[in-house]
Amino acid sequence: MSEVTVESGRIAMLASDGPTILDALPHPVLLVAPDGVIESANMAAEIFMRSSASVLRRHPISDFVPFGSPLLTLIEQVRERAAPVNEYKVDIGSPRIGAPKMVDINAAPVSDRPGAVVLMFQERTMAEKIDRQLTSRGAARTVTGLAAMLAHEIKNPLSGIRGAAQLLEQSVVDDDRSLTRLIMDETDRIVKLVDRMEVFSDERPIEREPVNIHVVLDRVKSLSDNGFARNKRIVEIYDPSLPPVFANKDQLIQVFLNLVKNASEAIGDDPDGEIRISTAFRPGVRLSVPGTEHRVSLPLEFCVQDNGPGVPDDLLPHLFEPFITTKTNGSGLGLALVAKIIGDHGGVIECDSQRERTIFRILMPAYTGDANPDTDTASEGTE
Repeated sequence: MSEVTVESGRIAMLASDGPTILDALPHPVLLVAPDGVIESANMAAEIFMRSSASVLRRHPISDFVPFGSPLLTLIEQVRERAAPVNEYKVDIGSPRIGAPKMVDINAAPVSDRPGAVVLMFQERTMAEKIDRQLTSRGAARTVTGLAAMLAHEIKNPLSGIRGAAQLLEQSVVDDDRSLTRLIMDETDRIVKLVDRMEVFSDERPIEREPVNIHVVLDRVKSLSDNGFARNKRIVEIYDPSLPPVFANKDQLIQVFLNLVKNASEAIGDDPDGEIRISTAFRPGVRLSVPGTEHRVSLPLEFCVQDNGPGVPDDLLPHLFEPFITTKTNGSGLGLALVAKIIGDHGGVIECDSQRERTIFRILMPAYTGDANPDTDTASEGTE
């Protein structure tokens, strides 16, 4: 018997005991009655299904998933076989619970309830987005080597070109002076681009300390209100009880300024445009640290959301890679740098985007008082 099947059986037994124990699980668990109506749901299921337990209990499971969903077929298979069945990479997204929702499903019968089925969903998005971010870091390392080469091979000649243009400016007629100014402006622009790329090659240890994230976000909002986001509506939804994050304050300000600026540009001049900045405590996400037996907890969730047009589907998987941009004159380095900073802090950044709802979500470790992120000793992989 497989490990997943054993787990499904244990979940089925817990479900028959009631939702209290299941509320401790980070994965959504539903108990479906023989008539298809949802009979019980744990707290994670309420969040996943975007409905309270009292609402869920009034509807059949078919009301929450697309017509003809593989989930409904899976439930029937469990009833026919009277044995656990597992299905992987199933999209159960719908307008009611949000789309897309790619999950692994563990379904098991309840031994003393013929026809009753327990469902446990394990979202694949987190693991896949983490893998995607690791790929982006590999691309960033390529930028590191490129930046080192550009610093030597391009910046030095550019300084000579700019100096020559300055000398020419003093001797040309007024009609040609705009051309020398153009040369100097363009060389300055290229130098700034190379300088931004050189940030990727900075391997110095990060100076970190316990940081109150709300102090950082207040600073970002103040800078935004007096700059690029003037006259834009920014909504703050904060959890005041959050523990500090072990981070570099200036780098976090840089991260959130970049995200808020992107959100501001996404909503443009839309009078109904809105930027939401939120913080929350989300226990249950733990990652294995390569080369050690430690698993790092990432309970701090920071989000920047806008109601702009969204990110094109073909760009979404590559959003944090260097030189990927949706802007006409963008360099494509801003989000790559954001991902590098968050990765250097032991965190993860992801993006969920659909029309009028784009969320950049950052998960980071909390400060525990010993100058180290929150860790557990275990041998498992990503949860």
